[in-house]
Amino acid sequence: MEENEQLVKHTKELAKRCYERDVLTHTPFLSPADLAAVYDAMRKDGENLQARTFAGAPYVTFGGYEDAERQCLIFLPSYEDADTFVQGEEEESQVVSCLRADPVNRHFADDLTHRDFLGALMNLGIERDRIGDILIEESTGYLFVLKDMADYIRENLTRVRHTIVTLKEIPNRACTARPKFEEIEGSVASERIDAVIGMVFHLSRGKAQELIEAQSVIIDGRTAWSGGYDLKQGARVSVRGQGKFRYLGVVSETRKGRLYVKVQKYV
Repeated sequence: MEENEQLVKHTKELAKRCYERDVLTHTPFLSPADLAAVYDAMRKDGENLQARTFAGAPYVTFGGYEDAERQCLIFLPSYEDADTFVQGEEEESQVVSCLRADPVNRHFADDLTHRDFLGALMNLGIERDRIGDILIEESTGYLFVLKDMADYIRENLTRVRHTIVTLKEIPNRACTARPKFEEIEGSVASERIDAVIGMVFHLSRGKAQELIEAQSVIIDGRTAWSGGYDLKQGARVSVRGQGKFRYLGVVSETRKGRLYVKVQKYV
């Protein structure tokens, strides 16, 4: 709780600095849980989230590509609007940089994973909130990092596990990798979170409820406290020890009232 309060306080200070000095400011990368905490604070302050302003400053979220999981909250000066900022950021970074990491010799390269790249970055002494999403495509890693860390990482990250790599900063739009997922459809009695979790991960309703009671289920950055919560279309669900998925909603309904629902399960 104290950590969330510090995050909210710092974010509000950034928004006020932007508004008072008319300069661009931004947070480090925020997890879905971090963003949820900030949005909750905005509501308590009476902010209209649809207006997308905080403490008088307009803001946009950006993580390097559309629908990134970890994103920066960026407060915009009067001379820049959200669309213009995002279009510019895709071409030439102000806040978020994309580094492409290629093995020097692909034939002898390890089968590198997200965890391998993240571990190598943190071994350089870089804090987690300076690093955004990490995407893998074949043997190449795409690392989204804060702009002010890009040169340091490019100069110092030379090896991931046993694989020697070279790094090059590229425009954000040039990253072609995206998270991989499979679409799953199944029958459930309702859109309750325990029912959908059971369907996605082939668990009994009782086991799904146990995971919820153990605070192992996160929905859009918030801990699920009850299996009776009905999922909304587009919700992101993470289940510790099982995986994560995005709920796409109801596809059809049977004559007996059961629902066919669809999810994107990340692999």
